This record gives sequence, C-alpha cells and structure tokens, in this order.
Amino acid sequence: MIEIAGKNIQVRGRILKVARLDAEKFLFLDEPEAVVQALQKARSGADLFTFMQKASETTPKYKYAMEWDNLAILPVSTFDHWWNKTLGFKARNKAKQAEKKGVTLREVPFSDSLVKGIWEIYNETPVRQGRQFPHYGKSLEAVHEEEGTYLDRSIFYGAFLGEKLIGFIKLIVDFDRSQAGLLNIVSLLEHRDKAPTNALVMCAVRYCAEQKIPHLGYSNFAYGKRERDSLSDFKERNGFQRIDVPRYYVPLSAKGAAAFRLGFHKKISERVPEPMIVKLREFRNLWYGRKLQSAVEST
Repeated sequence: MIEIAGKNIQVRGRILKVARLDAEKFLFLDEPEAVVQALQKARSGADLFTFMQKASETTPKYKYAMEWDNLAILPVSTFDHWWNKTLGFKARNKAKQAEKKGVTLREVPFSDSLVKGIWEIYNETPVRQGRQFPHYGKSLEAVHEEEGTYLDRSIFYGAFLGEKLIGFIKLIVDFDRSQAGLLNIVSLLEHRDKAPTNALVMCAVRYCAEQKIPHLGYSNFAYGKRERDSLSDFKERNGFQRIDVPRYYVPLSAKGAAAFRLGFHKKISERVPEPMIVKLREFRNLWYGRKLQSAVEST
C-alpha cells in the first residue's frame, strides 16, 4: 500500500503490476487526474493504473482508455419504499426470519470483542459458495488489521444470538456520501436457517435511508463472463440492480501500454471461452466439496 495524492493505492501483480484505489467499488476518485499525475512521477513500480466511476456517473467523463465494468447497486429513497415496494414476498420473509428465531441486530463499535467474533465467523469453514474462502485461517491480528481500516467512514452491524455474534456487516461510506458499500457481509453457516445475512442487509438499507445516502453498493453484480450465480441471485432478490459504469486504464510504463493493447490486463477467466470456464468452475466446486468433506471426516 502506498499513499499517492492523499489516497491509499494498492499495487498488485507479479509480471504486470496494476495500481488501483484501495477499497475500490466502495470508494471512488473525484479527481483521478491528480492521482494519475502523481503516479506518473512516483517510483511505485506500477505498470498500469485503473479506476472506475461511481454508480451515479454512468456516462464516460475522462479521456483515458475505457472498458465497461459493473456494480451491484440498490437505489435508496426511504426504508419503507424498499421494504414494501422493492423486496419480494420471499425476501421480506427471509428478512423477518432472524427476529422470529431470536436474533437481535445492532450497530456495534470496533473493538477486540467484535474482531474476535469476526475471526470466529471467518474460521468456521475453508469453503464458501463452492470456492476457497480467502479469510479462512487468518490470525486474530490479521483480522484486526483488515477490519480496522477506514474507521472514520465505517459502520459495523452485528447479528447476535444471545451474546454470540453470528453475522456482521462492515459498511463503508464514500468520500462525498453519495454511496455506501457493503465491504464485508458474512454469517455463520451453522445459523443460515435464521437468515442473519438478509437481516443485516435490512440494517444497511435503514442506515442509508436515515443518512440520506442514495446508493447502497454490494461490489459487482456480475464477475467476468459469469452473469448469474447464487450471490447475484441473492443481490437481485434484495433489490440490487446491475449498473454498468466506465472503468479506465492508464499505462504507466511501456510494459503497461503493451499489456493493455494485447488484453493482458484482463484476468484469465475473462479471456477463456465461457463453456470452458463453466467446466472449470464445476471441477473447482467438486474439488473443494471433497476437500471440505475430508476435513470434516478427519476431525
């Protein structure tokens, strides 16, 4: 992580090093030109810089090379409108389920107790939604460091069964308060019958409505060539829509310029034909399913 023009910038990649705003899709640049100019002068080692516009700005407004990306966005006016007009019958019942089964919801301050609860949720299982869960196996200290970012613009809500944290969200508000994003939203699979995740989305919508924040984001709606999956279905049932927004690419080196021209800035999954990706995804799900079963049987 480096600071460029007052913004936290990540530089990742082994062969092609790509710089981007930390927590992008949740935080956005109002003046990207300043960051571009600073990156061009800095010795960051980055070959390419990429950034995207926010959901309220869907028309391209910068001169840089551009491709389309997407966000999962819930337009927020009032909580009652979302609850009565946007949510379907099934999603509304899911959101009610937690309370009926004894789950309480509340805003919680960032603390060692909250971090320990999050750490326990992260370490429940190594596989979620058919893929390896990136937070599994992290130390308590690593979770504390990750969740302790952007505390000046973050809000935490917890779902509790008694005093036990069974789900949480970290909501992060953009610099101009035009958009809030669900940076983290995870619940214990053990308590999925109580639908804590649905109830936590309800907390996020209520917060945005009360704070007059017009857009609630939930990362991407579609990833690469994969248009539909269980996560996008969950987002849609809760009122999130796909919003296409410009993503820009600025070469910072000759390697970056060549890589962009040849399409190497894209992930391999975006360059491989979709039928092959489907087969690989099925194999991956089978592999992790067997791996998880072996782990359960050995305990």
